[in-house]
Amino acid sequence: MSIVFPPTAADAAATTTTTTATATMKKKKRDHHHHHYNHNGSIIDTVKNRIASVVYHVLFLIHRRRQLFPFVSAASGCLLLFFVAFSLLSTPPPLAMRQHHRHRHHLLQHQSSFNIGVTVESNFDKDNFFRVPKDGGNLDRDLWRTKDSKFYYGCSDPSKNFRRANVKTHPNRYLLIATSGGLNQQRTGITDAVVAAYILNATLVVPKLDHKSYWKDTSDFAEIFDVDWFISSLKRDVAIIKELPKKGGGRNLTPHNMRVPRKCAPKCYYSRVLPVLNKKHAVQLTKFDYRLANKLDTNLQKLRCRVNYHALQFTDRILEMGKILVERMRMKSRNFIALHLRFEPDMLAFSGCYYGGGDKERTELGAIRKRWKTLHVSNPDKVRSLGRCPLTPEEVGLMLRALGFGSDVHLYIASGEVYGGEETLAPLKALFPNIHSKETIASKEELNPFSSFSSRMAALDFIVCDESDVFVTNNNGNMARILAGRRRYFGHKPTIRPNAKKLSRLLMDRNNMTWVDFSSKVRTHQVSFMGEPNEGKPGRGQFHENPVSCICEDSEAKAREGLTPLLIPQKQTNEFLNLGEVNVNHQQRKDNSEVTTDDDWLDIDYLDNAALLQDKDVHTESYLDNDSLLKPDSFVVEELFSD
Repeated sequence: MSIVFPPTAADAAATTTTTTATATMKKKKRDHHHHHYNHNGSIIDTVKNRIASVVYHVLFLIHRRRQLFPFVSAASGCLLLFFVAFSLLSTPPPLAMRQHHRHRHHLLQHQSSFNIGVTVESNFDKDNFFRVPKDGGNLDRDLWRTKDSKFYYGCSDPSKNFRRANVKTHPNRYLLIATSGGLNQQRTGITDAVVAAYILNATLVVPKLDHKSYWKDTSDFAEIFDVDWFISSLKRDVAIIKELPKKGGGRNLTPHNMRVPRKCAPKCYYSRVLPVLNKKHAVQLTKFDYRLANKLDTNLQKLRCRVNYHALQFTDRILEMGKILVERMRMKSRNFIALHLRFEPDMLAFSGCYYGGGDKERTELGAIRKRWKTLHVSNPDKVRSLGRCPLTPEEVGLMLRALGFGSDVHLYIASGEVYGGEETLAPLKALFPNIHSKETIASKEELNPFSSFSSRMAALDFIVCDESDVFVTNNNGNMARILAGRRRYFGHKPTIRPNAKKLSRLLMDRNNMTWVDFSSKVRTHQVSFMGEPNEGKPGRGQFHENPVSCICEDSEAKAREGLTPLLIPQKQTNEFLNLGEVNVNHQQRKDNSEVTTDDDWLDIDYLDNAALLQDKDVHTESYLDNDSLLKPDSFVVEELFSD
């Protein structure tokens, strides 16, 4: 027979306490679901509350069953010790978990501003992650000058054994050329045409500019370049006339059209052109771009420099407008950067790169890419890993900030239509608010004489980029190369070319490092890509980009400062200089040295060497010279992307 004890006041108090505790637990559980508590933290809180409930129930039983007191006391003591130990050990994980979730949230938030326009300076927690500073930091170098520029200067005077035009020009040989591409690609053709005329002992007729390619510019030579200065400044080197002379009886002399392969060496001109020139007396070389070997005798290279850096001057009208643009940039800031952005839709389509724009981007750029039927199927990841994708405007801005340029620096943008428009430019403007272009610093009325002609507009950008304190190029096209060489020749002014192969990987991984680490790696990767003297090995790369034969060292100035002179090796021979009549029959024999095979011979604006050279013999005419690719309505790839 069991004995039932009437409830005491203590029992009632314990019951009330237990009920209150249970209600509190249920309320906390509801709050957990309502407020989305941290997952691990909420589990631990629930366990704590359940342990507390057990303790309250044990106390209740103590009052009801006093005979169980010794056993229950021991059990409750163990439970209390377990509760205390569990509470102490469980404190760190919730904090670590919260930090992990916070970091992951920021990584997800920091998508490319090419798509969503996120301001990069406000994405990450202070001092811990990738937070871009507004200033460029304190570096131990002058951002606006190359380190050893004062020890080098341009030198292109001919040597004593260089034969003059008046003693070597044949009276009945006339060479004409038809250039190809945009302004700067045509500039390379004009420069090489003068050298080709010298090699052939011929009189050069003022070159014809390209009116039919993608650029559709109707300007003639005299509307872009000072033709009288061009003729007079080179009169000791090559005889130049404005048009072909008449035959006897007043009849026009009709030139014979032909084409030479790319990178044609002097022997190539002897064997292929000279016999025709002797027979026809007038020869026009069509699509004349990169038709002369990159590596030539030093005196011929110096002739190239005299043409490119001295004889080819823009017309007074273009020079005056260009000067106005430069002066207006100087009024805004003592120093400024000129950026050849080259982020137009056609450039991106041709490169085969992908920038995260989804189906819209793939459709738009894919449609443009179909213009070039000779292009292989693109692998965007591979192209980017090879460094052949232009950096986005934001990525260019991050590179410049890492190199030390702060947000107060003024930028002049030389560019056509930027893909994505203002949305694409927004991250760059957030990093560098002081952005200008010829359209923003000149009125429509001032630009009207030039705006309908792509080459004249390009000439204005060329002048500003040439006069800038720092020139930054986002591709390796003709404008970039010619300006890089020109800036070396005239004082080694800083010219920054992104090391895209290494920077692309770094930029994709930037959210996994601090800004300090990122900027340090950018500066390391950009060594030898800043326009410093002697960055590249002599003979490597395009001569127009690195005219080493025309750069001289001031060894005395170096010696005065205790530095060891670094003599630039220059091959100096008499081959091809004292040209008499060559043995044409001998030269017509098969000679693989006629066409040079420089490593970079096809590195013209993102062309894929492997794809174009597949099953081709590089010792013969180049792949792009195949007549099947030269249909009137077809685009030839380098025409569009040369400038």
